[in-house]
Amino acid sequence: MSKKKSSDDLSGDLFSGSTATAAPPPAPPKGGGNSAPPVDPSQPSLAEFASRAYLAYAMSVVKGRALPSVEDGQKPVQRRIMFTMREMGNRADAPHKKSARIVGDVLGRYHPHGDVATYDAMVRMAQEFTLRYPLIDGQGNFGSRDGDSPAAYRYTEVRLTPFAEHVLLSELDRGTVDFIPNYNGEFQEPKLLPARLPVMLLNGASGIAVGMATEIPPHNLREVAEACALTLEAGEDAKPVIRTIKGPDFPGGGQIISSREEIKKGYETGRGGVRVRARWTVEKLARGQYRIAVTELPPNTNAAKVLGEIDDLINPKSKAGKKSLTPEQQNLKAATLALLETQRDDSDGEHPVRILFEPRTSKVEPQELMDFLLAHTSMESNVSMNLVTIGRDGRPRQMGLSEVISEWCSFRLDVLERRLKHRFDEVADRIHILDGRMIAFLNIDKVIKVIRNSDEPKPDLIKAFDLSERQAEDILEIRLRQLARLEGIKIERELADLKKEGAGLKKLLGSPAERRKLAAQEVREDAEKFGDKRRTVIEEAERITVSMVETVTDEPITLLLSRNGFLRSRAGHGIDRAALTWKEGDGPLAIVETRTVTPIVAMGANGRAYNFKAQELPGGKGDGVPVSSLADTQGTAIVALLSSGPETAVLFGSSAGYALRAKLEALITRQRAGKAFVSIGEGDALIAAEAFDPNAKEVAALSAEGRLLVFPMDEVGELPNGGRGVQAIKLHDNEKMVGLAAVGATGLKISAIGRGDKKTTLELTARQLGHYRHSRARSGRVLEPKVKRAEGFEN
Repeated sequence: MSKKKSSDDLSGDLFSGSTATAAPPPAPPKGGGNSAPPVDPSQPSLAEFASRAYLAYAMSVVKGRALPSVEDGQKPVQRRIMFTMREMGNRADAPHKKSARIVGDVLGRYHPHGDVATYDAMVRMAQEFTLRYPLIDGQGNFGSRDGDSPAAYRYTEVRLTPFAEHVLLSELDRGTVDFIPNYNGEFQEPKLLPARLPVMLLNGASGIAVGMATEIPPHNLREVAEACALTLEAGEDAKPVIRTIKGPDFPGGGQIISSREEIKKGYETGRGGVRVRARWTVEKLARGQYRIAVTELPPNTNAAKVLGEIDDLINPKSKAGKKSLTPEQQNLKAATLALLETQRDDSDGEHPVRILFEPRTSKVEPQELMDFLLAHTSMESNVSMNLVTIGRDGRPRQMGLSEVISEWCSFRLDVLERRLKHRFDEVADRIHILDGRMIAFLNIDKVIKVIRNSDEPKPDLIKAFDLSERQAEDILEIRLRQLARLEGIKIERELADLKKEGAGLKKLLGSPAERRKLAAQEVREDAEKFGDKRRTVIEEAERITVSMVETVTDEPITLLLSRNGFLRSRAGHGIDRAALTWKEGDGPLAIVETRTVTPIVAMGANGRAYNFKAQELPGGKGDGVPVSSLADTQGTAIVALLSSGPETAVLFGSSAGYALRAKLEALITRQRAGKAFVSIGEGDALIAAEAFDPNAKEVAALSAEGRLLVFPMDEVGELPNGGRGVQAIKLHDNEKMVGLAAVGATGLKISAIGRGDKKTTLELTARQLGHYRHSRARSGRVLEPKVKRAEGFEN
């Protein structure tokens, strides 16, 4: 027997089936006065009341607005729009109706929210460039892919598409789903739509809720349908089949250049992204000239946006706080003008996307021009994937693709079973009626005599022919023409057909395996009816980055970073370090020899990576510029400077005692605010970020109390997307790790404070390090000779 929750229990599930109504605040005391009202223990405190009210609001946003359901793939407003259109007879084969009529009925009957939001949802459902399989057939101006706004709802007209009517609404009257009261209890609306296909995967979804968001890309119907059919046929305990789903399939086409492994990983975890590139062709012109025509763009990109980005390259504006263009802006402008002659939008009704680019000269290779444009515009961009949806249990959560397929197949089987039961009951009821009519037909004279001689014919008919009340009522209501001989033949035929259908339904209801076969067959039939070819090509390719097309002379330089965060560069390598000057009270933190075309990464104590370019750095013999003027460091200290090839291995360590590895390419970002990479807890900081020899076999961790631990490099995991890492050394209470380094062949140098607070350097050879070897996450051993405090490793 379950215990009833007390009124003070606030631990209830936010997404449980029901939500307790927040109690009102206590009423003020009667009669005025300054005396405080008596405390009612049954009333919640202000904090409890606010907590309940916010939880109710959060649940309303998450479940009632922002997230789609895994079953039918719709948000409530979309579901209500289609149900209203169906109830109004606004079907696929009916004339279009004014959008204003639909919006008004939706608001008045089922969705008491804003008309603008409702119409925006309706417009999105009608846009071919937004949904892979539109649910509404619009007539009028419904906007364009270039961001043009749709006409007001008094001008546009709509009706359902055949896809929406068949896939989402065709089984609505067959007992397949539950109906619930609308917001005022006056009407009934479906809790879900009986989707015959997983529309959430087909059309995708996006939304921002409270504390969570969803971004589901669209997919190809044939691929998804085959995956569902194979999963249904595989059996209840078998794993979902997703191998037929190659990747997202966007309405505007494009080319997915991400690797199969990246796509697979995103589908497994439900979170990731794909890199999408525009598709283009070369058109030959007279006298050896050519032009490039871009015909497909990534999602969330349009011709106006691309041309605007190119215009910003050709006519850049000086950055905030600066009177002139930066060297980077000048270089980009010169490079753009050297490659590109003209650009224009040549899109029309026949060609939804057609952007033309003409090179400055025919000597410019088409691939060179497109590499430059792809690197500096949104014609190549990332599309995020975040499969957050409301599951069958009513709880929002992130699912992998296989879980989405499994949940939908389970829903489809339940819908199919309810449809079969509903039809079986209809058949049984009709057979019951026809049995009564057949009795009346065979005994027509006696039936007429009973009716003529009776004041209450119904009970007499029931008694005379052993009929049910329903059969007797039907006999009394039939017309005389239905007593003709031909009607008897029709009754016999109909009875035979119904009994045959009833036997088939009974067999299906008694066999889960047969129901799975039927469900798979229906999914394939719908795929055959509505499926089409894939629009988005999946072809792995190398990502175009700025560094690949940067028009910068490849020269050797030396980077100089001071402890106070001042950065500068010097031409060439092998500079005299003794001759370097620093500001008073400052000194060297990092001196890195690199090249002008090599990525430059500075790591902040907050674990973020900040990127610079060599041409941004001042040269000469000055003190340099603060890193905060080159990137939005938000006041964090710079602890390391890296500049090497993308494949360079980097070792990271935090003062909390954690370590991880990554490739330098994982730190590359175009964001001025940097890229969050190493997770740093409150009160901790990044203490080490060093490029190391990939042949290094060991790592050394040093605690502030002077304990050293040497352990295998293999025990530090490589995290391409960053994170906290693994525990390197076990620390005592309030202790910090002060050093982490790869162990070289020459051993280690340790900077420490010894007796008398004198700074000292301990040199440990490779043989001496054997005393400190153990597995990671151990406490290590105290340095010999013992020191008062360790400060870190020296280069």
